[in-house]
Formats: sequence, structure tokens, C-alpha cells
Amino acid sequence: MNTIEQLKWRYATKKFNPTKKLSKAKINILIEAFNLTATSYGLQTLKLVVVEDKKLREPLVAPAYNQKQVLNASHLLVICIQDNIQSTDVIDYYNNIKHIRNTPETILKPYREDLVSMMQDMSVTERQQWSTNQAYIALGNLMTVCAIEGIDSCPMEGFIASEYDKLLKLNEKGLKSVLLLPVGYRADDDMFSTFKKVRKPIDEAVIIL
Repeated sequence: MNTIEQLKWRYATKKFNPTKKLSKAKINILIEAFNLTATSYGLQTLKLVVVEDKKLREPLVAPAYNQKQVLNASHLLVICIQDNIQSTDVIDYYNNIKHIRNTPETILKPYREDLVSMMQDMSVTERQQWSTNQAYIALGNLMTVCAIEGIDSCPMEGFIASEYDKLLKLNEKGLKSVLLLPVGYRADDDMFSTFKKVRKPIDEAVIIL
């Protein structure tokens, strides 16, 4: 498969075919891709909520400014951040490193203490913004994987996050929604699928030194 051709094939899908479903295997690829996303320090202060049930998605359309992709896509992916990163999150992370890599405590201790200190020096708002930056990395990664796998997607910032947090009970899980990615298959009559891509020439977008 030609990666560049697949990236040219993808577009922000405006109209999904509501009768076509992604297979469990395809969803699992997206889940694995999300979990493999690069994050700062590898801390993974993100969560992915996969919403398949259309009854759960129906009330999510209005707080997404009535964008029908939320309901008509095969699945709705909601990228969330932790509402507050705790020292225990950092400690658990380094314990996981120790378990998986058998890294000696003498090596891990200074890195763990530095990251705990860094997080403690941030305000809650700063920690949330730090996590949100990671969420955009995850979104880009998922969009690329979707393109390679022949899955249509539509990245969305336009929604009322507080309503999503309430409807999906994310606040009860210590999470805040920040980005949406409806995924599935484009409708045959989505006119946007035939539009030519509009991009700057490479020599205007890239500087090679």
C-alpha cells in the first residue's frame, strides 16, 4: 500500500454511510494505534473512549453543534485527558518500566523524582494543557492509521466538552473530553470525497536546510 496515496485519499468525511460498520479487527487496530501513540515522557495521561452504541450517541449530536458524523459514523472515538495528573500516576508509570524492562531502581529514581517535581510545579490548568497537547499527537496518529487502513474519519474540535463529560459520565472517571474522531466509511453521495486537495506547494510548506 502506498502511504502517500492513502493520505491523498483521506479527507474530513462530512457524510458517513450509517449502514456500514467497521469490523472488530479494524477497531482493535485503532485501539492499538492509540495505545502506541508517542506521549511526553511516555506518561500516557490520555484515555480513548470508543462509543459504538447509537442510543448513547444520539444525545451527543446536539452538543456537537448538530454534526451528524457523530451519529452516522460506525464508531465515535472520544479522546480524553486526565482532569488532574497525580504523583501516583508518575510512580505507577516508573513501576511499569521497572516491571517490563527490569530497569534498576538506582537508574529510575532520579527520573521519577524529577517528573514528580515537574508535575507538582504545574497548576492543574497547566497539567491539563500539557495533556491536551498529547491528545493532538494521538489524533494525528489515529488519522494516519485510518488512512492507511482505508477507514474514513473526521477530526472534530467543535463540540461542548462539558456536555460530553456529563452525558458519557467522564467526570466520574476523572476524565475530560478534548477531541472527537468519528470513524467508519464515507457515503457514496458525500460530495466532499471528490474535491481536490488544496495544499501549498511543497517548497512553500517545507524548508530544507
